[in-house]
Amino acid sequence: MIRQPIVTIMGHVDHGKTTLLDTIRGSAIAAREAGGITQAIGASIIPLSTIQTVCGNLLEKLQFKITLPGLLFIDTPGHAAFVNLRKRGGNLADIAILVVDINEGLMPQTKESIEILKQYKTPFIVAANKIDLVDGWRSQKMPMVQSLASQSPQTIQKAETKLYELVGQLFEMGLNADRFDRVSDYTKQIALVPVSAKSGEGIPELLMMLTGLAQRFLEKKLETSKDSPGKGTILEVKEQKGLGKVLDVIIYDGRLSVNDQIIIGTLGKPISTRVKALFEPSEHQEMREKKAKFDPVKSVTAATGVRVVALDVENAVAGMPLIVSTGDDARVMADVMSEVGEVVMESDGDGIIAKADSLGSLEALVTLLRQRGITVRKTGIGPISKKDLSDAEAIAVSDPLHGVVLAFNLEKPELQSSAGVFVHDVIYRLIDDYDAWKQKQQKALELSKLDRLVKPCKLELLKGYVFRQNNPAIVGVEIANGTLRSNTPLMNKEGRELTVVKGIQLEQENVDEAQKGKRVAISLPGVTVGRQLNEGDIIYSMVSEEDFRQYKDHKEHLSDDVKLVLKEIAEIMRQKNPMWGV
Repeated sequence: MIRQPIVTIMGHVDHGKTTLLDTIRGSAIAAREAGGITQAIGASIIPLSTIQTVCGNLLEKLQFKITLPGLLFIDTPGHAAFVNLRKRGGNLADIAILVVDINEGLMPQTKESIEILKQYKTPFIVAANKIDLVDGWRSQKMPMVQSLASQSPQTIQKAETKLYELVGQLFEMGLNADRFDRVSDYTKQIALVPVSAKSGEGIPELLMMLTGLAQRFLEKKLETSKDSPGKGTILEVKEQKGLGKVLDVIIYDGRLSVNDQIIIGTLGKPISTRVKALFEPSEHQEMREKKAKFDPVKSVTAATGVRVVALDVENAVAGMPLIVSTGDDARVMADVMSEVGEVVMESDGDGIIAKADSLGSLEALVTLLRQRGITVRKTGIGPISKKDLSDAEAIAVSDPLHGVVLAFNLEKPELQSSAGVFVHDVIYRLIDDYDAWKQKQQKALELSKLDRLVKPCKLELLKGYVFRQNNPAIVGVEIANGTLRSNTPLMNKEGRELTVVKGIQLEQENVDEAQKGKRVAISLPGVTVGRQLNEGDIIYSMVSEEDFRQYKDHKEHLSDDVKLVLKEIAEIMRQKNPMWGV
């Protein structure tokens, strides 16, 4: 038998994901005399008869016959839902709708969604939403292509311009796309369907495209047997009064029945338990509402959602696999552990600690981190623990830029820690926050390295301010440029080393350093004023060739004044060695 494809909706925040799904469901509910809409746990099942009614004359016009039983929409829209839903070898979703505000184009979260879709090789359609907000648009009850053609010339031009700007942005991400009625090869081009989630325009075309693409390209993938052992993914783990811990599960293959022996993945050893009860929501119930009513059922077949009641499921977490065992528990357990192990891994190399709320979320986070060149040392599912923080602190000792925890869809811990902790419910923002912190830390580390080098400075010996000629010489100087620090070696304008600054006094106070423009008294052992030094002399700090090269490597952190002093020092040293510091 052919099951209905599992469809998920992705896109940037506020681009209309929730409204679009509500409109699709609303269209289906409005057509309930033709079959209506069946709600399942975390999913909305729109049967064939409803699709036929919503699409109406479009199917007849195109002489398109639907052979699929319907569509199953995951009704927790957004990329977080997509990455939560994982199965062996890829993502649970068979096909996706990428919602893009046609007036805004691709935004960061849209691009992130595209990367996830490409990662899982999941086919998708772009819903170019908010077409009704194009200046001058008149909403009409007619097919989208006709509606576009009947707009004013100015509105048509504006709509086409926005559409092709979107096509160009997708091309920059390596995707060939065009308006759905202009696509010549669906294996090579992404179909863009202009829609208005608010008015419902374009919804028939969107449903028809989804059904047609799934039917044409996914039919083999959708083959299942209602008598084969059920396979599913845990969508959510929750407490239910009178039942304790229950599992909301999407069944994507086979059948799940009461009394079936099931194996459930955990962070440790898989759980082997028995199904005590199965529940489906009553017709048109919204499962996320606490007062939703449920009806007990004996069994369910793919693809659907169901609430599972079983013993010993306290350690179950979202995203974990659930498989019906046919007697060979050891083999099924090994399969489940292998699937979990694909994602929950500890690398041997350097890197950050990555945490997420579910198996699929973690996989998406790790993939996108590595795409951005961020290595991962350790991963985990569930809240940030004390051990995570202490591990990050230990990493920071030898590798300060990686001694952090990046957590997706988790709460920030109340525990105090010196480790960096980054938490967000949008992966790209999480990574951007870490990147910004890393750049700041990198600059601080580089500056601390520079701070250990001999400071570049240029001094003028003030006339009339020789306080002692020798043993040690004490003279007044003005810092013409740079910074003077204690223990700085000094040289004359010929590059000959003179002495070392042993002490600095500013306004009769001992100081470790003084900046440009200050007049200070300095103590200089091993020289005599009138021999090696004279009033009015210009002298420089003696920067070694190695220190000079380090300054040159980090010149972006240097002020123009410091660069000028270094240039003068280099010119002095190159009088004897033309390749000095090169």
